Amino acid sequence: MMVSGNDAAVALAEFLGGDIPNFVNLMNEKAQSLSLTSTHFVSPHGLDQDEHFTTAYDLALLTDYALQNDTFSKIVKTQNYSIIINNHSKQLNNTNELLGYLDGVYGVKTGFTNGANRCLVTSCKRGSLDIICVVLGCDTKKDRTKDSLMLINYVFNNYTMVNIENLIKTEFDNWKKNNTNYFQINKSIEQNLNVEIDGSQIPFANIALNNSNIDSIKILINVNSYLEAPVLSGNKVGSINIQLPNNSSFSVDILSSSTIKKKNIYYYTTMFLKDYFSLLTF
Repeated sequence: MMVSGNDAAVALAEFLGGDIPNFVNLMNEKAQSLSLTSTHFVSPHGLDQDEHFTTAYDLALLTDYALQNDTFSKIVKTQNYSIIINNHSKQLNNTNELLGYLDGVYGVKTGFTNGANRCLVTSCKRGSLDIICVVLGCDTKKDRTKDSLMLINYVFNNYTMVNIENLIKTEFDNWKKNNTNYFQINKSIEQNLNVEIDGSQIPFANIALNNSNIDSIKILINVNSYLEAPVLSGNKVGSINIQLPNNSSFSVDILSSSTIKKKNIYYYTTMFLKDYFSLLTF
């Protein structure tokens, strides 16, 4: 027996304990929470309707969220599965033609309606580079396969994951080695100030960059050389500005990791007495 999309939607809504409009409202609320600004649902089944739409970018965001679910991730990377129906074995085969064919592919979903034509969302990981490729509106299955292959291979041939966190820490460590006597701290008991970066301000550890742009990353270190005592642990003494090839930038604070005390009356009295007794014993 064939089950229509609407019948399936009704069955799903009844299973979830609500009617279709309420279920669709939940879908749209979830879309908003995921910042899917160009997505709107009018049905649970996804069949063509004028006000039912999305974009390739929104599908990529939705896929990235869905893959965080272990059950979903396991299902979409399964090539085939055997089930029993009425004591008869049936083999289910994944319709994703790239799964098991292209290196690194681990999902996700094929799709087709008369309005959307042939569609394919692919997740692929090689090394530390993990991507989601979305192809929509292809006339044939062959076209969607060809376009997906071209896009995926282009990314892996031209992009590399760069560990920004390591670059920042390496640059800062080199700066510290070359500036061991950098600070002048006025009215301080000592001048040896230890500094560190605020790692919590680094927004991401890794970023995918075009191979031709990797060398254009700029890391600029600005530190105040002259300070006034006292300098407390955790005080900001400078910053590191990171400029990326995509015209984005962010800053990371440089903090004191030790405390430098200020000279006080006790210090001056002690120094005076030391000098005084040294003169007496001369």
